[in-house]
Amino acid sequence: MRDPGPEDLRQALQGLQAALRPHLAADWSLPAGPLDWNCHDTAAHIAHDLTAYATQLAAAPDDAYLPCDLTVRPAATPAHLLQIITAAGGLLTAILDTADPAIRAWHWGPCDPSGFAAMGMAETLLHTHDITRGLAPSWTVPGELAELILHRLFPDAPPGDPAAVLLWCTGRGELPGHPGRTTWSWRATRT
Repeated sequence: MRDPGPEDLRQALQGLQAALRPHLAADWSLPAGPLDWNCHDTAAHIAHDLTAYATQLAAAPDDAYLPCDLTVRPAATPAHLLQIITAAGGLLTAILDTADPAIRAWHWGPCDPSGFAAMGMAETLLHTHDITRGLAPSWTVPGELAELILHRLFPDAPPGDPAAVLLWCTGRGELPGHPGRTTWSWRATRT
């Protein structure tokens, strides 16, 4: 199995747009699935994380996250949120397109570009899943992209349908024969 890269992140971002664009007129103040956040704040969180991953990879700090944050104004509409996610995702994919595979940047340890691509995909797709639970469309994480995320971030994941396993790994679903998860973390570091 190959590691994820910028094209995979582009596909995840396209999936987000396809899933959420038809629901711009919905009430984004509804809860986002199992999260404590609403749909609006969850979308802002996606953009924040994509921006953070881009700045980490561009600056390559080796000991901490850079002391900066993306602020999305509360008055941002759902359409604005999707544009902001597009911009943040564009920054990360542009950095990934040119990143030396040997570079390491801090994410709770040294993380390579494929780790940042996988984390960007995971944040995008998992939080799209959360938002769609709030807005009630039928949408699921694409299996091929879920498989890449599992390969890179959850190497000890059990076998099964990749989308269902990814949701279980992140405490968002049940998996027959496995107890539900209330805590979890992924492994993005790679030396």
